Amino acid sequence: SYKLLFSHPEMVRDLLVGFVGQSWVADLDFTTLEKVGGSYVADDLRDREDDTVWRVRFKERWLYVYILLEFQSTEDDYMAVRLLTYMGLLYQDLIRQKLLTPAGLLPPVLPMVLYNGKPRWNAARTIQELIETPPGRLEDYTPHFKYLLLDEGAIDESGPLALRNLAAALFRLEKSRTPHGMAQAVTALIDWLSSPQQAGLRRAFTVWIKRVLLPGRLPGVDVSSVSNLLEIKTMLAETVIEWTEQWKQQGLQQGLQQGLEQGLEQGLEQGLMRGKLEGKLEGEAAIIERQLAKRFGPLAEAVRARLKSATAEQLELWADRILDAPSLAAIFDNH
Repeated sequence: SYKLLFSHPEMVRDLLVGFVGQSWVADLDFTTLEKVGGSYVADDLRDREDDTVWRVRFKERWLYVYILLEFQSTEDDYMAVRLLTYMGLLYQDLIRQKLLTPAGLLPPVLPMVLYNGKPRWNAARTIQELIETPPGRLEDYTPHFKYLLLDEGAIDESGPLALRNLAAALFRLEKSRTPHGMAQAVTALIDWLSSPQQAGLRRAFTVWIKRVLLPGRLPGVDVSSVSNLLEIKTMLAETVIEWTEQWKQQGLQQGLQQGLEQGLEQGLEQGLMRGKLEGKLEGEAAIIERQLAKRFGPLAEAVRARLKSATAEQLELWADRILDAPSLAAIFDNH
C-alpha cells in the first residue's frame, strides 16, 4: 500500500518538501518528477521491486531519489550496507541504459529510508560506522556513504499538515490511535484531493486506510462497505459516537458498581462502629444494674429494661447518682 501511495508524484513532492529539510530541495522542478521503471534487475537477477525510484530535474540535470520502504518491527543494523548495495545496482542499471549526465558521469542519488516501526531507529546511518577504523593510509580506501532516514514515529508532522502536506497526513494517520484523530486527517485529505486528476491518489489512500490502517486500529469494526474517503470519514464519525455511548454506559456501570462497593464498605464501617457502641452501652448498663441491686436490692424488670435502652449520657448520669441518691427513684429522677 505504501508503494502504491508513493507511486504518485504528489506524495514524493510533499515528502521531500516537508521532511528533507535541506536548502537544495527548493531548486527541484517538481513538474518533472518521473517514476523510474517499477524494478531494476541486477546481473545476478535479484529484483528490487519493493522500493521506489524517482528522478527530478535539479538545475538542468537529473537527481534520482531512491526511497526504500522499511516496515520491519525492528531496525536493520546493517541498513547502510544494504542501501550501498542497492545504490550500486541502481548505478549499474543506469550505466546499462546509458542514463548518464552530459559530462558522461553518473547522476546524484538521494538514498532515503522511510521507516514506520514502533521502536525508534538507532542503526548506523553511515557505512563508516560499521567498518573498523583501518590503519594508516588504508582509511583512504574505506567507502563513504550515508543515507537519509525518515523515522515516522520521531517525525513532527503537525507543521507540514497545516501546510497541506500529503506525507504529513499519512504520518498522522499512522500515529493516530482514536477515530477522532483519524477523522481529522481524512477530512484534510478529502479537501486536498478533490480534483478529478487526483482520483488515483484518493483511491490509494482509501485502499491503505481500509485494508491496513483501520483493521489494526479498530478491531471488530466492519469496514467492508466503505469505498471512498468520504465514507471512511462518516464511518469514523459514527464510531466516535458509538464509542462515546459505550464509554458513557461503561462509566455508568462502573459508577454504580463503585457506589455499591462504597456503600457496602461504609455500611460495614458504620455497623462496626454501631456494634462497638452498643456493646459498650450494654457493658455499662450491666455494671450499673449490679451496683443498684447491691444497694437497693433486687430490681424490677421495668428497671432492667430501662437500663438496657438508656443512652450513654443517661448511664453516665445514673452512675454518678448511685452513691448519693437516697432511693432508687431518685437515681432516675427527671431522666
